Amino acid sequence: MEVFNQVKEFAEEHATGLVVVIIAGTGLIAIRRWMAGAVCRSKARLDVKTVLITGANTGIGKETAVDLASRGARVILACRDMGGANRAADEIRKRSGNGNVVVKQLNLASLQSVRALAADVKASEERLDILINNVGIMMCLQWKTEDGFEMQFGVNHLGHFLLTNSLLDLLKKSTPCRVVNVSSLAHEKGEIDFDDINLDRYYDPVKSYRQSKLANVLFSRELAKRLEGTGVTVYSLHPGVIHTELTRNLTQSMPLWKLMMCSPLMLLWPLKSPWEGAQTTIYSAVDESLQNTSGLYYSDCAPKKTAPQACDDVAAMKLWDISASMVRLA
Repeated sequence: MEVFNQVKEFAEEHATGLVVVIIAGTGLIAIRRWMAGAVCRSKARLDVKTVLITGANTGIGKETAVDLASRGARVILACRDMGGANRAADEIRKRSGNGNVVVKQLNLASLQSVRALAADVKASEERLDILINNVGIMMCLQWKTEDGFEMQFGVNHLGHFLLTNSLLDLLKKSTPCRVVNVSSLAHEKGEIDFDDINLDRYYDPVKSYRQSKLANVLFSRELAKRLEGTGVTVYSLHPGVIHTELTRNLTQSMPLWKLMMCSPLMLLWPLKSPWEGAQTTIYSAVDESLQNTSGLYYSDCAPKKTAPQACDDVAAMKLWDISASMVRLA
């Protein structure tokens, strides 16, 4: 009884503070649920189908791999870090109950590596039903790829552009099949600098990231047009704001004062988990309702309108031609 009275007395003395805490907590829970977004509800099976996911050893790529392996697919993890990829493959096999998970080397910052992987896949795989271009690098310093391209544009766009085109014959052979390009909401503020596409004259990590993500959407749009009637459908998407390793370069590229201001917000803001962030990728890869749809952009497992510059067919074609020249596409 004494303990009850003490608790009652404390509550009466701190009533206002407790109300504020309860309201704030309820608000954070509501925001967290909203940020979690939609979940892919499709029960589609992928038995006898083959999926290739770039960068599937961490984050949303790994969660996507677990889901698709759980549906019975043969899943190829195309990764730069072979040690991490092999560890991820073991985890994916255990979590999915599917032992048909294989690892292949891919460094998207090297055109030679991209061509080598494509040649390997075409030689070893009878089919490729789903290609998920998942790898992304975000807001790094002014690094260059092995071939001298600006790193974010080179990895996020050019590497996937070459990989997709190099695998098109196998994809067409396996129809109906899908190409899924993981883009970002950042495309909405992106611009393609056709006069300085490597941003040599003025490099800004944010501008570079936005350009590369806009390139993902424009590439998807143009690819869908070129593949119309082939049975290969194309999707681009925004996965959400997620707790993953993608932001690991921010501490190097962001000024200290900005980092100090943003760090508390990044800790408190209810970001998506990798599993939640993978849902739109999974939806784009398997949902039956998208079977006859191609070239659209998705967020939270639903179509979403892109920025006006992402609907520019002239820019999409120009980007394709420049990209083809840069990667020496035959």
